[in-house]
Amino acid sequence: MKYLSPNKKLTGNFLAGSLLAAIAMAAPQAVAGDAAAERIKQLEQSLQAIQVELQRMKSESAQAAQKVKSIEQTATQTEQKINSLEERKAALLDKVDPLTQRIGSDITEKTRMLHFRGGFTHQMNQRNGSSIQSIVAPIGAQDQAGQDGWYVGAGIDWGLTRDMWGFMPKTTVFAELMFEYKQFGNHVQGNALANAPTMLVGAPQNPINVTVSQFTLTASPKIKFFEGSKIRPWIIPAGLAIHVMSPTSEAITYLAPGIQFGAGVDYNIWKDFFIGIDGRYQLVNKTDGVNLSGMTAGGYVGIGF
Repeated sequence: MKYLSPNKKLTGNFLAGSLLAAIAMAAPQAVAGDAAAERIKQLEQSLQAIQVELQRMKSESAQAAQKVKSIEQTATQTEQKINSLEERKAALLDKVDPLTQRIGSDITEKTRMLHFRGGFTHQMNQRNGSSIQSIVAPIGAQDQAGQDGWYVGAGIDWGLTRDMWGFMPKTTVFAELMFEYKQFGNHVQGNALANAPTMLVGAPQNPINVTVSQFTLTASPKIKFFEGSKIRPWIIPAGLAIHVMSPTSEAITYLAPGIQFGAGVDYNIWKDFFIGIDGRYQLVNKTDGVNLSGMTAGGYVGIGF
């Protein structure tokens, strides 16, 4: 075995120790470098995850903005529809009976009315007939009724339109069905046919009193103005009238058609109750020697329903 001097041995030990120390000092630095690299790698991964999350949030935000935009468009369309409905509602309210908007008013006019009439009547020509003045049965009193008389009647007005089918606002058209009884005398002495017994068999003159009357049935359009007002004038431009004469004509005819014209005024006194005045003229062609043309003037009481 080779012998080393103490100095060389000491130098070798020193070098070996220095090497070991250097190695010992370098080892922690290497370990620290690896940890830093690992940390950096983790940070990079976290950054990538954050970027992915930001991208997802941006996407969701864009979708939410799109939904908000869609909701705003829907809200706008809904508002437009509501405005359109409001306009239609306003247009309909303009056509609705204005009386329904007058809460608390005592005017409650309905679209139908039952009315009862009465008054004075005048016949343009004196009447003859089968049992009064007659050229068919010239024997007897041969009397005639007067031209003036009285009448009573009743009728129903049925509403058809409140604005004349769009031509005239606040102007109501009614369909009127009316009947009336007129009397021109009930002490008219009859001819031979109205004798007790009949003078046609040679009996003495004993004339029976004859009632001269007339029944009229009419169907007419009635136009009333100023809807919503307490006072409402009206007219009948023309209507159909059927007259039943009594006594009959000398040809034993008892029906005669004609045309009716009329005008009047309604006044709403309270709730559904009305009063009014009217005048009517009946134009009738001469039928078998009898002319039933005449007029009436009087008043009426009406009940709306």
